[in-house]
Amino acid sequence: MNCRGSFERERGSYGRWNASSGLGVADHCKNIFLELKRKKVHRYVIFKIDEKKEEVVVEKTGGPAENYDDFTAAMPENDCRYAVYDFDFVTSDNCQKSKIFFIAWSPSISRIRSKMLYATSKYWFRRELDGIHYEIQATDPAEMDLEVIRHRTH
Repeated sequence: MNCRGSFERERGSYGRWNASSGLGVADHCKNIFLELKRKKVHRYVIFKIDEKKEEVVVEKTGGPAENYDDFTAAMPENDCRYAVYDFDFVTSDNCQKSKIFFIAWSPSISRIRSKMLYATSKYWFRRELDGIHYEIQATDPAEMDLEVIRHRTH
């Protein structure tokens, strides 16, 4: 799935351009996010920056039956990613709730260039995803553990 970030007017792709990082966000990325948010078609979406094409692409989506372990297993151990995760939980009043988390994954062992690219693009990318409830910046798997997610919702 392609989330074309550069302007290609001759082909009719009009993404939002981020001058500071050189990347943009096309409507396709937002549409995938809206499928997660409104239609509950996806449990999570993992986004990757394709450095050669200078664009954000959807690397993987997880179906509604997938869980948090499936999501964390899909994240690379040694490279940065952006992700959104739709977390379902039950409140102390026994109400079913759902909160959307934006996770900026930047493992300490990833390349410096990759960390810089993801860090400079994060604000602009996240801004386009309207409806995020919580944001987590993680450099180690423990920083995005399921208990961290649960704690943020209470």
